[in-house]
Amino acid sequence: MKLTNQIVIEKAKELGFDLIGFAKTDLLQDETEKLKEWLNKGFHASMDYMERNFEKRFDVNNILPNAKSVISLAMNYYTDHQYTNEKDFGKVSRYAWGKDYHLVIWEKLEILEEQLKEIDPSFICLTYVDTGPVMDKAWAVCSGIGWLGKHSNVITREMGSWIFLATIICNQEFNYDKPIEDFCGSCRACLDACPTKAIVDEYVVDANRCISFLTIENKGEISGEFKNQFDNWLFGCDICQDVCPWNKKFPTQTREREFEPSGNKEISLQEIIKMNTENFKKRFETSTIKRAKLSGIKRNAEFLIKNS
Repeated sequence: MKLTNQIVIEKAKELGFDLIGFAKTDLLQDETEKLKEWLNKGFHASMDYMERNFEKRFDVNNILPNAKSVISLAMNYYTDHQYTNEKDFGKVSRYAWGKDYHLVIWEKLEILEEQLKEIDPSFICLTYVDTGPVMDKAWAVCSGIGWLGKHSNVITREMGSWIFLATIICNQEFNYDKPIEDFCGSCRACLDACPTKAIVDEYVVDANRCISFLTIENKGEISGEFKNQFDNWLFGCDICQDVCPWNKKFPTQTREREFEPSGNKEISLQEIIKMNTENFKKRFETSTIKRAKLSGIKRNAEFLIKNS
């Protein structure tokens, strides 16, 4: 049986994906030009991997030969829990409250791929979850999932920007969706709220100043320049999303229980300082927090204790 948009949408929604869009594998000319400009300004900080595999970011046929379509999927991760804001506890970005989203979504994508191949054995695909040289945000925009907000996250009309993205590159043709309008308008809430002024212009984030980068990807020390600007963020930061009117308007609860808080919403700074490698691995075995490594999370805790 030939796959249709409706079949893919039904199967994906059964697995917990909230939004599904389809795009033709056109060349991402404008998107890669903007990426080059961003890289040339050094806004990627130490994320050197952003400079590699440009030909694959530009043309997904360099990832999967004879690719015809890109299917973008979004999954809501918002839960209605709030921070207690206790001074001795460091805040964790909402996306890392529950189980590592890579583990959750990879499993769902594996099942989805199997189901689609059962329906159409000629179906060939490669799947990605925020990994590999795939411009997932660009494809989410191309497929009509949402628009790129001024904070550089994809915003949807249905559930704001509290979404994880997944990408399927495949060899089948579908009816393609059109990009939707940019509904940010004249709003500057995210630019004005960023405490470190990391959003240097509309749609442009300087990672060197971004709390999320500084507490997760950053392998060096955190500059004293940012003293009293971290608002007790231990891992990541949600300020630009918290102030977004689209997130205030649509606080839709996730359907995925794995994204509910599992004790990592706020963490005692002293617990982190005293933590050893074994404790760290056990505590964060299935959490995205392990990405920062023990040395990184201790550095973050020490910075908050000294500079908050």
